[in-house]
Amino acid sequence: MVLSQRQRDELNRAIADYLRSNGYEEAYSVFKKEAELDMNEELDKKYAGLLEKKWTSVIRLQKKVMELESKLNEAKEEFTSGGPLGQKRDPKEWIPRPPEKYALSGHRSPVTRVIFHPVFSVMVSASEDATIKVWDYETGDFERTLKGHTDSVQDISFDHSGKLLASCSADMTIKLWDFQGFECIRTMHGHDHNVSSVAIMPNGDHIVSASRDKTIKMWEVQTGYCVKTFTGHREWVRMVRPNQDGTLIASCSNDQTVRVWVVATKECKAELREHEHVVECISWAPESSYSSISEATGSETKKSGKPGPFLLSGSRDKTIKMWDVSTGMCLMTLVGHDNWVRGVLFHSGGKFILSCADDKTLRVWDYKNKRCMKTLNAHEHFVTSLAL
Repeated sequence: MVLSQRQRDELNRAIADYLRSNGYEEAYSVFKKEAELDMNEELDKKYAGLLEKKWTSVIRLQKKVMELESKLNEAKEEFTSGGPLGQKRDPKEWIPRPPEKYALSGHRSPVTRVIFHPVFSVMVSASEDATIKVWDYETGDFERTLKGHTDSVQDISFDHSGKLLASCSADMTIKLWDFQGFECIRTMHGHDHNVSSVAIMPNGDHIVSASRDKTIKMWEVQTGYCVKTFTGHREWVRMVRPNQDGTLIASCSNDQTVRVWVVATKECKAELREHEHVVECISWAPESSYSSISEATGSETKKSGKPGPFLLSGSRDKTIKMWDVSTGMCLMTLVGHDNWVRGVLFHSGGKFILSCADDKTLRVWDYKNKRCMKTLNAHEHFVTSLAL
């Protein structure tokens, strides 16, 4: 590293002060002459003890660097093991535990949805305050607010690359955002009431939306045109979600049913009826969990030799149900929440189910044994959404 002329001058004066104050008069005289220093009383005061201060500062910084390196190595160990040191754990076995890492605040009204970016360490939240907020989940820092909707933002969804974000609102519109420039690039109109759910299809070419107008619509990303409308629900459609390959979409409604639709034909493949109240949320099982679900439920393998697909639903009847879509059968009902179930999903390891509810809790379920294995008192009010 090359010092600037000013830095070199300050260092020389500090060395000269050190030599003189410690009795090295001969060395001081030679150094002062060689360095061409003009020392006076005012400068003497300014540089008194400076070299010792710099030296002790360097030692303190070295110690701090070593501490931070140790913490970084600990964090890396914890990240790869899925748990604290001393509790080596496969990420597939990881489950949330208190206390929370961060409590993020900034919305002025209830938060309706949270999702993670598929690539970066970013999460996005939607709220009844008509805004979408972007957060860095590694640091807990707020990054920016996306404004454009004029009423409650009900749902948000990324495409597989994370370059596009779709949002829907009680203002009856769907918006498509360029998440790199954070600009709204398209607004889609067509629903006649509150748009309660939105999802970008796996191929990234289409968006599906669900509305209080009892319909599900499919939109072309490139043009913003509505290309399909799925009708059949008799009440408000609360949520719509595509399966992994985008050949099927599932929806749930105030009519207490879950429906599964064939995208290509708009045909209703299955109507699942066993809930006794509004069905708030649904989630497809990842294919990696099919074998463990079949083993846990005794679900028969189809003629194709592959089990599934399987679907979860959560309801205001306080229960979570697991369905075999191919047979239309309810494989199990999980009971434990004390209020409306608002979010449900499969753990990425495939062994657990996670849910949240208006009873202010987040629950982890061992579906093989049909029991709640962990309850976290997550919030001081309704828990409306969860993401993994």
